[in-house]
Amino acid sequence: MLLHLDASARRNSFSREVGDTVAAAWRAAHPERAYVHRDLAADPPPPIGEAWTELCDYVLEHQITDPARYAEAVRTPEQAKAWAVVEPLLAELVAAETVLIAAPMYNFSIPAALKAWIDQVTFPRMSLAGTKFVVAYARGGAYGPGTPREPFDHHERYLRDFFAGHFAVEDAVFVGSEMVNALVDPALAGRREEHERSRAAALAAARSIGGGR
Repeated sequence: MLLHLDASARRNSFSREVGDTVAAAWRAAHPERAYVHRDLAADPPPPIGEAWTELCDYVLEHQITDPARYAEAVRTPEQAKAWAVVEPLLAELVAAETVLIAAPMYNFSIPAALKAWIDQVTFPRMSLAGTKFVVAYARGGAYGPGTPREPFDHHERYLRDFFAGHFAVEDAVFVGSEMVNALVDPALAGRREEHERSRAAALAAARSIGGGR
Protein backbone atom coordinates (compact mmCIF):
# COMPACT_ATOMS: atom_id res chain seq x y z
CA MET A 1 0.00 0.00 0.00
CA LEU A 2 1.07 3.57 -0.72
CA LEU A 3 0.05 6.15 1.90
CA HIS A 4 0.19 9.57 0.28
CA LEU A 5 0.08 12.61 2.58
CA ASP A 6 -0.23 16.21 1.42
CA ALA A 7 0.63 19.06 3.78
CA SER A 8 0.75 22.19 1.64
CA ALA A 9 -1.76 24.95 2.34
CA ARG A 10 -1.79 25.66 -1.40
CA ARG A 11 -4.04 23.57 -3.62
CA ASN A 12 -1.70 24.11 -6.58
CA SER A 13 1.70 23.77 -4.99
CA PHE A 14 5.08 22.55 -6.09
CA SER A 15 5.29 19.98 -3.30
CA ARG A 16 1.92 18.59 -4.37
CA GLU A 17 3.12 18.53 -7.98
CA VAL A 18 6.19 16.49 -7.08
CA GLY A 19 4.21 14.21 -4.75
CA ASP A 20 1.49 13.65 -7.33
CA THR A 21 4.16 12.72 -9.88
CA VAL A 22 5.64 10.12 -7.52
CA ALA A 23 2.16 8.76 -6.75
CA ALA A 24 1.12 8.54 -10.41
CA ALA A 25 4.27 6.63 -11.34
CA TRP A 26 3.88 4.32 -8.33
CA ARG A 27 0.24 3.56 -9.15
CA ALA A 28 1.10 2.85 -12.78
CA ALA A 29 3.87 0.47 -11.68
CA HIS A 30 1.75 -1.20 -8.96
CA PRO A 31 -1.87 -1.25 -10.19
CA GLU A 32 -2.71 -4.19 -7.93
CA ARG A 33 -1.72 -2.43 -4.70
CA ALA A 34 -3.86 -0.18 -2.51
CA TYR A 35 -3.47 3.58 -2.54
CA VAL A 36 -4.62 5.89 0.27
CA HIS A 37 -4.47 9.67 0.02
CA ARG A 38 -4.88 11.98 3.02
CA ASP A 39 -4.81 15.77 2.68
CA LEU A 40 -3.55 16.98 6.04
CA ALA A 41 -3.94 20.63 5.06
CA ALA A 42 -7.61 20.24 4.14
CA ASP A 43 -8.38 17.97 7.10
CA PRO A 44 -5.68 18.54 9.72
CA PRO A 45 -5.38 16.21 12.70
CA PRO A 46 -5.96 17.96 16.02
CA PRO A 47 -3.02 18.65 18.30
CA ILE A 48 -2.35 15.96 20.87
CA GLY A 49 -3.83 16.56 24.33
CA GLU A 50 -3.32 15.26 27.82
CA ALA A 51 -5.24 12.05 27.16
CA TRP A 52 -2.82 11.23 24.32
CA THR A 53 0.12 11.71 26.68
CA GLU A 54 -1.51 9.25 29.08
CA LEU A 55 -1.74 6.67 26.28
CA CYS A 56 1.90 7.29 25.48
CA ASP A 57 2.94 6.92 29.13
CA TYR A 58 1.06 3.62 29.46
CA VAL A 59 2.69 2.21 26.33
CA LEU A 60 6.12 3.19 27.63
CA GLU A 61 5.51 1.98 31.19
CA HIS A 62 4.28 -1.42 29.99
CA GLN A 63 6.93 -1.70 27.26
CA ILE A 64 4.35 -2.17 24.49
CA THR A 65 6.09 -1.97 21.14
CA ASP A 66 3.49 -3.63 18.90
CA PRO A 67 1.04 -1.03 17.52
CA ALA A 68 -1.65 -3.72 17.46
CA ARG A 69 -1.58 -3.60 21.27
CA TYR A 70 -1.71 0.17 21.75
CA ALA A 71 -5.46 0.05 22.35
CA GLU A 72 -4.71 -1.68 25.65
CA ALA A 73 -3.72 1.76 26.96
CA VAL A 74 -7.29 3.08 26.74
CA ARG A 75 -8.82 3.18 30.22
CA THR A 76 -10.89 6.39 30.42
CA PRO A 77 -13.50 8.13 28.23
CA GLU A 78 -11.02 10.91 27.48
CA GLN A 79 -8.41 8.38 26.39
CA ALA A 80 -11.01 6.67 24.21
CA LYS A 81 -11.63 9.98 22.43
CA ALA A 82 -7.90 10.45 21.91
CA TRP A 83 -7.54 6.90 20.61
CA ALA A 84 -10.41 7.46 18.16
CA VAL A 85 -8.26 10.13 16.51
CA VAL A 86 -5.08 8.04 16.57
CA GLU A 87 -6.47 4.71 15.43
CA PRO A 88 -7.33 5.42 11.75
CA LEU A 89 -4.16 7.44 11.19
CA LEU A 90 -1.98 4.79 12.78
CA ALA A 91 -3.70 1.95 10.90
CA GLU A 92 -2.92 3.63 7.57
CA LEU A 93 0.70 4.20 8.54
CA VAL A 94 1.32 0.66 9.78
CA ALA A 95 -0.33 -0.87 6.70
CA ALA A 96 1.75 1.15 4.24
CA GLU A 97 4.72 -0.32 2.41
CA THR A 98 5.59 3.16 1.18
CA VAL A 99 4.77 6.48 2.84
CA LEU A 100 4.87 9.48 0.51
CA ILE A 101 4.88 12.84 2.30
CA ALA A 102 4.44 15.95 0.15
CA ALA A 103 5.54 18.80 2.41
CA PRO A 104 6.80 22.31 1.65
CA MET A 105 9.24 24.12 3.86
CA TYR A 106 7.41 26.66 6.02
CA ASN A 107 9.50 29.00 8.16
CA PHE A 108 12.55 26.72 7.87
CA SER A 109 10.58 23.63 8.99
CA ILE A 110 7.53 21.48 8.21
CA PRO A 111 3.86 22.57 8.09
CA ALA A 112 1.97 22.44 11.39
CA ALA A 113 -0.57 19.95 10.00
CA LEU A 114 2.21 17.46 9.24
CA LYS A 115 3.69 17.93 12.71
CA ALA A 116 0.23 17.26 14.20
CA TRP A 117 0.01 14.01 12.20
CA ILE A 118 3.48 12.98 13.33
CA ASP A 119 2.58 13.62 16.97
CA GLN A 120 -0.64 11.59 16.70
CA VAL A 121 0.93 8.48 15.18
CA THR A 122 4.25 8.29 17.06
CA PHE A 123 4.70 6.21 20.20
CA PRO A 124 7.79 5.16 22.18
CA ARG A 125 10.13 2.58 20.65
CA MET A 126 7.92 2.25 17.60
CA SER A 127 9.79 0.72 14.67
CA LEU A 128 8.74 1.00 11.04
CA ALA A 129 11.98 -0.49 9.71
CA GLY A 130 11.32 -1.84 6.24
CA THR A 131 8.82 0.88 5.35
CA LYS A 132 9.96 3.18 2.56
CA PHE A 133 9.59 6.91 3.20
CA VAL A 134 9.63 9.41 0.33
CA VAL A 135 9.42 13.15 0.94
CA ALA A 136 8.37 15.39 -1.94
CA TYR A 137 9.18 18.98 -1.05
CA ALA A 138 9.31 22.56 -2.25
CA ARG A 139 11.28 25.43 -0.78
CA GLY A 140 11.23 29.14 -1.43
CA GLY A 141 15.01 29.39 -1.43
CA ALA A 142 18.03 27.12 -1.73
CA TYR A 143 18.99 25.11 1.34
CA GLY A 144 21.14 22.33 -0.09
CA PRO A 145 24.67 21.35 0.98
CA GLY A 146 27.11 24.22 0.64
CA THR A 147 24.49 26.96 0.28
CA PRO A 148 24.51 29.95 2.64
CA ARG A 149 21.14 28.90 4.05
CA GLU A 150 22.02 25.25 4.69
CA PRO A 151 22.22 25.86 8.49
CA PHE A 152 18.59 27.04 8.46
CA ASP A 153 17.24 23.78 7.05
CA HIS A 154 15.09 22.30 9.80
CA HIS A 155 12.89 20.63 7.20
CA GLU A 156 14.82 17.77 5.64
CA ARG A 157 17.17 17.53 8.61
CA TYR A 158 14.26 17.28 11.07
CA LEU A 159 12.45 14.64 9.02
CA ARG A 160 15.58 12.53 8.53
CA ASP A 161 16.33 12.68 12.25
CA PHE A 162 12.72 11.86 13.10
CA PHE A 163 12.46 8.88 10.73
CA ALA A 164 15.73 7.47 12.04
CA GLY A 165 15.22 8.26 15.70
CA HIS A 166 11.58 7.22 16.08
CA PHE A 167 10.85 4.84 13.22
CA ALA A 168 14.29 3.23 12.68
CA VAL A 169 14.21 4.27 9.02
CA GLU A 170 17.64 5.47 7.92
CA ASP A 171 17.25 5.68 4.15
CA ALA A 172 14.38 8.10 3.47
CA VAL A 173 14.32 9.54 -0.06
CA PHE A 174 13.94 13.30 -0.62
CA VAL A 175 13.03 14.89 -3.94
CA GLY A 176 11.94 18.44 -4.49
CA SER A 177 11.96 21.82 -6.12
CA GLU A 178 13.89 24.80 -4.76
CA MET A 179 13.92 28.57 -5.35
CA VAL A 180 10.15 28.72 -5.93
CA ASN A 181 10.05 32.24 -4.48
CA ALA A 182 11.92 33.39 -7.56
CA LEU A 183 8.55 33.30 -9.31
CA VAL A 184 7.05 35.97 -7.03
CA ASP A 185 9.91 37.85 -5.33
CA PRO A 186 11.39 40.60 -7.54
CA ALA A 187 14.64 40.33 -5.58
CA LEU A 188 15.00 36.73 -6.77
CA ALA A 189 13.84 37.22 -10.36
CA GLY A 190 17.34 36.56 -11.66
CA ARG A 191 17.19 33.04 -10.24
CA ARG A 192 14.05 31.85 -12.03
CA GLU A 193 16.04 29.65 -14.38
CA GLU A 194 17.59 27.99 -11.34
CA HIS A 195 14.11 27.20 -10.07
CA GLU A 196 12.99 25.84 -13.44
CA ARG A 197 16.02 23.54 -13.60
CA SER A 198 15.36 22.36 -10.06
CA ARG A 199 11.69 21.72 -10.83
CA ALA A 200 12.45 19.77 -14.01
CA ALA A 201 15.04 17.64 -12.25
CA ALA A 202 12.64 16.98 -9.36
CA LEU A 203 9.83 15.83 -11.64
CA ALA A 204 12.16 13.53 -13.57
CA ALA A 205 13.45 12.06 -10.31
CA ALA A 206 9.89 11.73 -8.97
CA ARG A 207 8.86 9.63 -11.97
CA SER A 208 11.88 7.39 -11.47
CA ILE A 209 11.31 7.03 -7.72
CA GLY A 210 7.63 6.28 -8.13
CA GLY A 211 8.30 3.74 -10.84
CA GLY A 212 10.75 1.90 -8.62
CA ARG A 213 13.86 2.65 -10.63
